[in-house]
Formats: sequence, C-alpha cells, structure tokens
Amino acid sequence: MKILKRLGKGLLLIFGLLAVVLGLFAWQLTPDYDGEKTLKHLTENVQVYYDTFGIPHIYGKNEMDAFRALGYVHAQDRLWQMELLRRIASGRLAEVFGEELVKTDKFFLALGVDDVSAKTVSELNENEISVQLSQAYLDGVNEFIAEGATPIEFYLTGIDKEPFELKDVYNTMGYMAFSFAMAHKTDPLLTQIKDRLGYEYIRDLPINSDSTSLRIQSSPLAAADSVKRNVVDGVMASLERLSIPLFEGSNSWVLSPEKTKNGKVIFANDPHIGFSQPSVWYEAHVSTPGYEKYGYHLAGVPFPLLGHDRTLAYGMTMFENDDIDFYYEETHATDHQKYRKGSSWVNYETVHKTIKVKDAEDVQFSYKKTHRGPVLNGLADQIAGDRPVSMWWVYTEAKNKVLSALYGMSHARDRTEFENSLKDIHAPGLNIMYGDVEGNVAWWASAKLYHIPDSVNTKFIYEPNEGLPTLKQYLDFSNNPHAINPESRYVYSANNQPDSIGGRLYPGYYLPENRARRIVQLLDAKDDWDIQSVSKMINDVTSPVNIEIVKNLLDKIDTEGLNAEQLEIVGKLKEWKGDYPLDSIEATVYHRWLYLVLRNIFQDELGKALFDAMQNTHFLKRTIAPIIANENSIWWDNISTEARETPSDIVTAAFRQAWLALSVSLGQDSSKWEWHRVHTLEHAHPIGQLESLRPYFNVGPFPVNGSREVINNMYFPYTEDGIYKVSSGPSTRRVIDFSDVENSISILPTGQSGNPFSPHYKDQAEMYIKGEFRKMMMNKEEIVKTSESLLIFEPADMD
Repeated sequence: MKILKRLGKGLLLIFGLLAVVLGLFAWQLTPDYDGEKTLKHLTENVQVYYDTFGIPHIYGKNEMDAFRALGYVHAQDRLWQMELLRRIASGRLAEVFGEELVKTDKFFLALGVDDVSAKTVSELNENEISVQLSQAYLDGVNEFIAEGATPIEFYLTGIDKEPFELKDVYNTMGYMAFSFAMAHKTDPLLTQIKDRLGYEYIRDLPINSDSTSLRIQSSPLAAADSVKRNVVDGVMASLERLSIPLFEGSNSWVLSPEKTKNGKVIFANDPHIGFSQPSVWYEAHVSTPGYEKYGYHLAGVPFPLLGHDRTLAYGMTMFENDDIDFYYEETHATDHQKYRKGSSWVNYETVHKTIKVKDAEDVQFSYKKTHRGPVLNGLADQIAGDRPVSMWWVYTEAKNKVLSALYGMSHARDRTEFENSLKDIHAPGLNIMYGDVEGNVAWWASAKLYHIPDSVNTKFIYEPNEGLPTLKQYLDFSNNPHAINPESRYVYSANNQPDSIGGRLYPGYYLPENRARRIVQLLDAKDDWDIQSVSKMINDVTSPVNIEIVKNLLDKIDTEGLNAEQLEIVGKLKEWKGDYPLDSIEATVYHRWLYLVLRNIFQDELGKALFDAMQNTHFLKRTIAPIIANENSIWWDNISTEARETPSDIVTAAFRQAWLALSVSLGQDSSKWEWHRVHTLEHAHPIGQLESLRPYFNVGPFPVNGSREVINNMYFPYTEDGIYKVSSGPSTRRVIDFSDVENSISILPTGQSGNPFSPHYKDQAEMYIKGEFRKMMMNKEEIVKTSESLLIFEPADMD
C-alpha cells in the first residue's frame, strides 16, 4: 500500500511538472499584447493599443513606421495563415502536408501565378510609395519571424519559418483571384453535357446572361448631384480539406442620406467566404498624421481590402464576370510536339517544375503551354480524352497593378480619387461599394473587361478556329457597369447580374436573384434606416424566391395517399414564409425535398459524378427556380425508365423519399425535425483534421440559422444524409454610419487571432452566431481609456 501511495504521489508530481512545462510552453507562444519591443528601421516610437477584442490600434508619427508595426502585429497573430496562403500559388503545399497535395501543387504551378508574380516584382518601381509601404510591412513581418515566438503549427508540421518577400504578396492575391473564378467549375462541365446530351438539354439551363431576373441597375452620376466535369474538383476539395478560405459571394448595400433617419450615408457589407480558423480577415486601425484607416487585411497583404475612415467607406462583393476561356488545341498528326496556331504549326512550350514533398522524394514534372496558356490534360484529372485543352486567364495575361489599386483605394480622400484607383484592378472581378460623409453612394464593377460578340458563347470549350481570339479587345473602364448616386438613393450588390452602360449584359457566372430580391424588397420599403435596422437586415434569413419554389412544388404534388402527418407538413409549407430560424421544421423538409427533386431531375441523364459536379456551380443555383417552374422541360423525364414521367411524378416521389429519409435520420416525430438539428457551423483549422486535436484548434460546431441564398447566407452543399455542414458565409458583418462613424459596428466569425493560445482566438464566435456586433473603435481617447494592453515599438538603435 505504501508503495502504491508513493507511486501515486510520484505520478502526480510528474503530471504536475508536465502541466507546468506545457503551461510555460503555451505562455511562450502567446502573442505579446503589451510591453516594449525594438523594431529595425523604425524612426520613431509606435504605440499599439489593443482593445478588448484584440484589435490593434496603431499610432505612428509616419506611415512607414506604422506599416512596419502593422506587419509585426499581423504576423504574431496570423503567421500560420500567412504561410499557408502564400504557399498555394507557389505550389508548396505538399512540402507541408505530403504527397496528397502534389496534384494541387502541380495545378497551381501550371496556372502560372508564381511566374507572373516574379515577373511583376522584377518590374516594380522601388521608388513608388505603395512598394515602399509594402516592403515596410514585410519588414515587420520578417522581424517577428526572426525574433518572435514560433506558432505551434510550425512545430506540429515540422516546417521552418522563412522570410516573406513581395512575390508572396502577389501570390496570395493571385490565389484569391483564382478562387473567385467560376469558369473552371462550369465551362468543361457544360461542354460535356452538350456533347453527351445535345443542345436541347442545354436550352433549359440558365447559363447565359439573364434579361428577366432582377439586375443591378447601372447609372452615371445623377445630374443634380455633385455628390466533362469540374476541371478542379480535386484541387478545390484539397483546399477545402485544409480549411483554406475559398472566396464565394457577398452582399453589400449603401444608403444615401435620403434613405436614413439621421440624414447621413449608411454602409453595409458582408463578404461571403469559406469558413476557416482563423477567419480570413485581420482587423487593424492605423493612424498617422497624414493617414488613418480602420481596415480588414488579407493575410500577408499590406493594404486593407475593406476599410473606412471618417470620410469614406468601401467594401466589395464578387463581380462573377467571365475572365477565363478554354480552348481545344489541335496537335500535329505526326509531330506531337507541335500544335496549330492560326495557319502555322508551332512547338508547344514545355515547362519543367520541381515540387518538394514532405517525407518523400522531390517530384519532377512538366507540362505544355500554348500561346493561350497551360494545357490542362494531365494536370486536372477531370479533363477526359486526348484532345488538349488550354486555359487563357486575364489575371496572368494582363499587367498586374492590383497592389497599386489597393494602395489607392486605402489612401483616397474623396470619391474621385477612389474611382481613379479602381482602373488598376484587372482581376479578380470585384463589385466595389462606396459611401462617404458628403452623401455620395456608388458602385463600380471593377475588372479588365473585353469585347465579346453576341455570336460567341463563352460557357463552352472553344473548338479550333472558334470563340474569342487570344488577343482581347479590352474595354475602357468607363464602360464597366457602375452607378453613382442613382435615383433609387441606394446601391447594392448580391453577386447577381449587373446591367451594362451600353445596354449589353456582360457574360458571367452570376448568382440567382434570391438575395438581391430580398435586399431590394427591404430597402424599398422604408426611408428611415438607422444602424440598428441595418444590422438587423444584415442578419435577415428570409427568401422570397424559396416561397415561390415551394409553391410550384406544392402545385405539382399528388397528395392522394399521404397520411395525416404528411398532409399537416404540406399545410405548413403552404403557409411558410421562406425563413430559417433555428426551430423551423419547414426549412428542414423543404431542403430535403428540394435536393431529392433536383437529384431526380438531373442524375438520370448526368450520372452521379456529373450531378455532384453540377452542384458546385452557380448556374445550378440559378437553375432551381426556373426548372421547377418549367413543366415542359426535357429534364423532368427519367430516361432510365420506360414510362414518361411528369413533373408531378418526380415531385411526389421526391416528397415521399424525403419523408422516409427524415424519419430515419431525425426520428418518426416530424414535430422534432427542427432546422438546428441539421444545419451547423464548425470553423475548421487544418490541424483540426486530426480528431485528437480537433477540440483545441477547431471552433464549434454551433447550430446556426440562415441558409443558402438568404442575406445571412450560410451556404452548405447538399448531401445524401441531409446533414448540412455550413461551408461558407459572412466573413464579417460591417455597418458604418456616417452620422456617428466612431460607433460603427462589425463582427468576425471567431476571433482576431489565429493563435490557439490567444484569448482572442474565438472570443467573438458566440456573438457571431447570435447576430451580435461590437464597436469598431476610432476615438483615440476612448481607445486609450478602455484598452486592455499597450505594446510600444522603439527604434532598434534607441538607448
């Protein structure tokens, strides 16, 4: 017994010592939010006040010093995120995660973003202020890498910290541009459907610009005012498994003084991006004698993509324009190293690359290029057959001035200066939203657009000698869709089809009108908006389109033979308001039913693989309402049976299938089929893929209201089991009121820090789920008075 007691005491001592060691290790890795530090190249002291949510408020005597401090504090909270994002376009994920990511690395290297980034940096003018500030920011990042604590993810993956350079900034923005693009998910798929089934099946799919749905109205300045399958299925799936944020869609609206209670502009924006941990945006308030901005930064990018000050506010949604073209290439019959270029035969360019792989030998690979771009065969497994398919992308073809544009946007002092900076955005296509203290509201579709004749359908792989020429006829920026102080007294964007100044609808991969209709419906209904009502609207979960869809479904269902409980659900669906609170039973039944209707409509013709790929496209989202309403569509008949099915047959069978599936998964009592049981959000970290580490790195899961294509757009992919794990949604919610700009509000999905040991790793998660907000502080007196800590940077050579 004494031996056991002594053994027990010994074990307790060992565990106690281990706890102390782990505690000390964790304390060492926690970000430093207070104290004094020296920083190389600094000319004056910089003060960084951290508020109660870990947002840094950086006060410097000049911009160069302030941006150095910004780089340091950004890195100490988000270095791991910076590391992952810079590795995507440069093909260096396998170096961290092993052989499974080799195919992803091959694809991104072949896109050529890394090569273009290197070329862009080599041509930069080092005397430009945007370049100098970017380098100052990177100096701060690299100072933390050299002197600061190593994030735990580096220990767990076994990789070393490496300095950042300007090319990394461009690579991160290049990945962002690619994740916006939709052509790679759509054009090869539609080509395969056309080739397999014929044009009669294509006709019922809304793949072209839509002249019937609600469009974002373009207008000039008001006269009286001064004021096969998815090409990259495997690639994107790999990034999703790593919880790397994918850019999806967004909402934004800006209200003129005539629409607000206090007679000042109110700005709202909630970009929709794939959920991850940490969340995508890093907030920072930077103030110097000549510059101030409260901004939202992408990891490793010095200038904020979203921001505001006391004069103006800006944000963005995704334009969704078509900026990628695919071409079939013709290889010479006897010399396979040549392809046809016009009337001549020229050599393919062969590019050789090396990929470093964790715990394995380096991988050597090569790919072919034409004058249009990389040949995707062998890089994207989904490209079937021997016909070479090349890809032309405006991002890698046009001169890259995006960094200069971001500098201009963040430093603009009025609407004119702001608009002038947008001309330098070539890709990704962005709807830039704007409002200011002078009462101006504006929207610009910012992208390098080019002439596309009506006779050319951009949604298919072009046959030889067809389609758009490689040398595009670029349009002047003034021809891009835009609106400045329109008669409606507001501007908005929900990724829906925009008008064009010339009256022509520009081809793209726009989202359906669902969110747009709800935004317009709410904004038109009142002229006394304030920050409270706008913050309620940004959390809205109602879809007027879904009401119409369910009505069309109910008109087709044959209720004969349904039992009393099923008829009760049918009755509830007739009264449903198209909303998605946590206790909604109608929402659960609707989505299970709708998915099975879609599966029954499309999968017999497409097969499971193509149907699954189709679900990842915007055009399927646009297809749902029209196809349900179109009783004469060729898609309704099930080609695998001898009978000719009617819409009623398909809809009724899907309802019975949905009822059976819900009874199995959620139980026989339909009164308990509440939305919160199937609709959840978990913010995943790459390390959280290991089940034992999931509780320490992931945040959630949480039951969450909202749904696909409502304003609170909690998107989820449909699954066979009917469990909807939210994959993307509002990456922040911001409301800026120019009648009281210092009390404007926002929220992040989890927290400001990406460090699991930081108290700000997930301190906003519960607030976000509840639709709550916190203040975006700008008043220095209030910041100093309420701050939790103060970090002071001093020049390295000070005594």
